[in-house]
Amino acid sequence: MDLTADIETRLDTFLVNNLDVSRSKIEKHIKENKVLVNDKPVKKSYNLKIDDKIHIEPFVLEDTTIKKENIKLDIIYEDDDVIVINKPKNMVVHPAVGNYTGTLVNGLLYHIDSLSTLNGEARPGIVHRIDKDTTGLLLVAKNDKAHAFLAKQLEEKTITRKYQALVWGVINSDTVTVDAPIGRDKLDRKKMAVVENGKKAVTHLKVLERYHNATLVELSLETGRTHQIRVHMNYINHPVVNDKVYSKRKLIDDTGQCLHAKTIGFIHPTTLKYMEFTSELPDTFINILNKVKDL
Repeated sequence: MDLTADIETRLDTFLVNNLDVSRSKIEKHIKENKVLVNDKPVKKSYNLKIDDKIHIEPFVLEDTTIKKENIKLDIIYEDDDVIVINKPKNMVVHPAVGNYTGTLVNGLLYHIDSLSTLNGEARPGIVHRIDKDTTGLLLVAKNDKAHAFLAKQLEEKTITRKYQALVWGVINSDTVTVDAPIGRDKLDRKKMAVVENGKKAVTHLKVLERYHNATLVELSLETGRTHQIRVHMNYINHPVVNDKVYSKRKLIDDTGQCLHAKTIGFIHPTTLKYMEFTSELPDTFINILNKVKDL
């Protein structure tokens, strides 16, 4: 894993605030030279400078055996190289501290004989992620060759990723581009925010339908920052409906934000042909949409 410092602070403090890993594990990692700053081992008390490059070797899970679980998966497409999965709400993508079971990876290991290993033992096959409460399409690689090919497309921004979201307020312009850097919120390190020294983040928005006090939009990502859509929508004062983290509006219910990864398109690693898949909005999204229409 690689991070770029966006604040001047101690190395150990920065990692505690940016990783879902205990302080003791982080300190042990630093002591064992498994954390490098600008390609060099340093002490935990090292004072980071903005734009310092931090490389962190993968953390080994406390239980190194990820449980195979018979979790129902909505597989849209599968061949010898790739799987396209429609992820439901309330499902974490891969095991991490506090979420060792019930994840997409636990289900994948039960249903799939072979998955790529490039992202380490805790994230087999995972090419990219979406939030726990975000629904929609995810790409999974079944071998390392396919994974590397897809990851390169992500890096080169040639993978098509389109989302649909319901946001508060009426957006008058038919199209909007939000180009605003994203980094850790300086007041709440568990959140992301638009910050001066953040990483470049670009989101393209197209209005699909306007309601009395909300707008249904399609969003295309040029970059893939953590919580990018949710942060950018909040930044332009149109937070995602039902987002309990980035919206101050009252929640409609407890089913999570109205954000759905609807379309994904990519060049297949073996056939080299372009493939594109779409998925329908989930019932939870439609239920909230119908309620908001009546507000």
